[in-house]
Amino acid sequence: MRIRLDIAYDGTHFRGWARQPAHRTVQGEIEDALARVIGGTPRLVVAGRTDAGVHASGQVAHVDLDAAQTERMLSRRARAPHADPVEALAARVRGVLGAYADVTVHASRVAPEGFDARFSAVWRRYAYRLTDARAGYDPLERLRTTTVRGELDVEAMDEAARSLIGLHDFAAYCKPRDEATTIRTLLEFDWHRDTAGVLVANVKADAFCHSMVRALVGGCVAVGEGRLTAGDLAEIRDRLLRVPDVKVLAARGLTLTEVGYPADDLLAARAAQTRNRRDRD
Repeated sequence: MRIRLDIAYDGTHFRGWARQPAHRTVQGEIEDALARVIGGTPRLVVAGRTDAGVHASGQVAHVDLDAAQTERMLSRRARAPHADPVEALAARVRGVLGAYADVTVHASRVAPEGFDARFSAVWRRYAYRLTDARAGYDPLERLRTTTVRGELDVEAMDEAARSLIGLHDFAAYCKPRDEATTIRTLLEFDWHRDTAGVLVANVKADAFCHSMVRALVGGCVAVGEGRLTAGDLAEIRDRLLRVPDVKVLAARGLTLTEVGYPADDLLAARAAQTRNRRDRD
């Protein structure tokens, strides 16, 4: 049985998503909690691996249960006949993680046929929060907001962000990885100030390469400071070369907010299409 899990976490004290020996990770925490609930060695597949310090409010993962794990989960029905044991799995995991944990599982349900948390996804959405001189410093938001000196021109940043939208090679805004493509479709990229004056970026793409969002944000900050123009960011992108003017901003400001999937009858085809493309990279 394949189960979809909807997950959120404060990434401050995690060494990223992926399980690592001797380090605390989001995957490790949830897999260990699942093991206590259903036994065995559950292994999660996630929509998007996040780096150390990056947060998530809309992360998605799936886990495949073997026969023994499925039986152990379903056996809860006898003790709680009116509760759906699959939906109750999330609550049981939350109980193991603790009421004040920095990671939680919001929901659990049987995954539709063909669903793959990673390969079926058609887009991911991130938000990045920046506070400048105009917004001021809010200590209650310090763990999910990056602070910059001076006041930023949000209109110029928004213009620059929108100029980068489309299918492009974003090598200039990615940390290179062997045999990994840097061609991405940037679907949405815009900036606004929220009611507290904090600058918030909305970034949506079919997928992201390593550090892409934080580098794109860094480029926009250079525009907001008046050091670069919107045209400069597009030119840097098209030259395919990383430049020192584009800084990779801190992880604390970045949150994965949403993952998009096609209709249930298209999930398997989307997963196959994505796997084929990744195999060619």
